Amino acid sequence: MNCKILTSALPNIPWEERPAGSSELMWRYSGNPVIRPDGIRNANSIFNSAVVPFGDAYAGVFRVDDTCRIQRLHAGFSADGVHWKIEDDPIVFEGGQVFEYGYDPRVCRIGDDYWVTWCNGFHGQPTIGIAVTRDFKTFTQKENAFLPFNRNGVLFPRKINGKYAMFSRPSDPGHTPFGDIYLSFSPDMVHWGEHKLVMSPTRGWQALKIGAGPIPIETDRGWLLFYHGVLLSCNGYVYSMGAALFDLEEPWKVIARTDAYLMAPKMDYERVGDVPNVVFPCAALVDGATGRIAVYYGAADTVTGLAFCRAEEILAHLLKQK
Repeated sequence: MNCKILTSALPNIPWEERPAGSSELMWRYSGNPVIRPDGIRNANSIFNSAVVPFGDAYAGVFRVDDTCRIQRLHAGFSADGVHWKIEDDPIVFEGGQVFEYGYDPRVCRIGDDYWVTWCNGFHGQPTIGIAVTRDFKTFTQKENAFLPFNRNGVLFPRKINGKYAMFSRPSDPGHTPFGDIYLSFSPDMVHWGEHKLVMSPTRGWQALKIGAGPIPIETDRGWLLFYHGVLLSCNGYVYSMGAALFDLEEPWKVIARTDAYLMAPKMDYERVGDVPNVVFPCAALVDGATGRIAVYYGAADTVTGLAFCRAEEILAHLLKQK
């Protein structure tokens, strides 16, 4: 299938070819998990984190649950996207906004700015926090995007019709047993409105709730989004990964979405941990020259894994399901 990825080349993307004899659309890195809590002071677990190209290397914001089991955000750096140096101390945000805890960050580059969104503790309740950095050392926190309760705030990498755009999943104060993906717009990254329902749960692996994952990838066929879906089994929630395609200029319009999951908990490090049976995508690196994609995902709410796919194969699979 001919398709064009409308993003820059990334020749040093972390990559491993599909294993011989495999027909999987998405395959795991043989060295998983790539990030463990080992060696980070007071870290219980590191998962559901976000990375981006930064200069000739990589930087990111990482969810680190400490040994008090408080969710914190830490900055980190890597030369190759596989071996990471994560700061021992959590990010201290400038700006004077309320920050009580932070988890499940995403990082989106728009122009020269790196925008961080996360689930922000606001007077004891979760909503979408926003901050901006240029060096991953100084972070300035802005106003929260929404009132509580909300999770999974995912920005688009460019303005759409002159406005910033963000996916989110309205929720409740607990471990939400429901969830639809909504889209909101802002003229200034402060005032958010024009809310539109985008996708709802359907059946099987995505029957209970869904949520946006990594920053949407712009292609000539539409916005490609990896997302998580959740089912409720007799033994609790199970989180898996799928993909969807949206109209470029009206991204609340779904072109196609996966019926079967692309990846579900299978390996021991995905099935066994603080929260069993979780595959939760939060970041994707893309090589616009070759269509190679590397997806970072939280595994069992304990460690971070890495998986690979090719854009043309994912798009072809999606478009067959239109």
